[in-house]
This record gives sequence, structure tokens and C-alpha cells, in this order.
Amino acid sequence: MLYKTIILSVGLLSLINCKTQKEAKVSIGNQVENSGNPAKNTKGDSIIYFNEGENRFLDKYQMNVTFKRISEDSRCPKEVNCIWAGVAVAEIEVMGTATRPMTLSLASVDNKGRNYHQSVDFNGYRITLAEVNPYPESAQGTNALNGKYRIGITIQKSDEDSTTK
Repeated sequence: MLYKTIILSVGLLSLINCKTQKEAKVSIGNQVENSGNPAKNTKGDSIIYFNEGENRFLDKYQMNVTFKRISEDSRCPKEVNCIWAGVAVAEIEVMGTATRPMTLSLASVDNKGRNYHQSVDFNGYRITLAEVNPYPESAQGTNALNGKYRIGITIQKSDEDSTTK
């Protein structure tokens, strides 16, 4: 009897998780078709690429951006069937010319239920995670990718003039 209860519980959790994943894909709209593909750049914003650990001052935006690390990479490896497609979370440190440094966590997908945000407002600009590369493969796993990550972000003028949102 206990065995049947456990199987039923796992089945129900899987179905609930599938529903949550579908809602996340719908809420993203045109930005991402699935978590494996880079974000669509509909407004023609240029993507700025950073290697893991890279620090760069962006003169156009008057801010310093540092790609610290990937804090989570639960994306489903290529050629593997997973219950959830997963997410990659990049930690970037941003600092404006008149602001203190702030560490932002940007996710590859937007899922408010799991507290994943693909875009964050900082100092009058909206910073969006557009790409996370390389994509994990089943043979190597995500531990082999430490130090090899490369992200792409877009920065555009925000509607609100706030430090963070």
C-alpha cells in the first residue's frame, strides 16, 4: 500500500511540475521559445557578451558590469528527457558611476513562481539575460563547465527611474 502511495505522489508532482513549466513558457511570450535557445532580440538591441569572471566598464551606459559566476545550472542536458527543462542563473555585479555595487541574479527563463527573473531594472536601465553558453551535455555534466560559461546580456533604457526593481 505504501508503495502505491509513493508512486501516486511522484506522478502527481510530475504533473504539477509540467503545468508550472507550461505556464512559465507562456508568460515569457516572444522572448524565449524554450530554455535551450537564446532570447529573441525583438527591438534590435545588441547583445553584450561576457566570459565568466570578466569585468568591463560600459561607457554607453555609465556602468561597470562583472559576470561573477553561474550560481545554478539545472538545464536539461542535450539528448536527455527531463521532467523540467531547467534554468541557468547568472550572478552579475553592476555598479553605476554614482551607485554602490549590486549583485543581480538573472535567470535564463522568467518564472515568478520559482523566483526566477530574466530582467532586472538597475539605475534607469533594464538588464536582461539573453544567452547562457555552453549548453550542458549528458556526458560531461555542469561541473565540467565551471569557468567556461559565456553569457549575453542586453541593456535598454527602462520606463522607470529606479535603482533596482
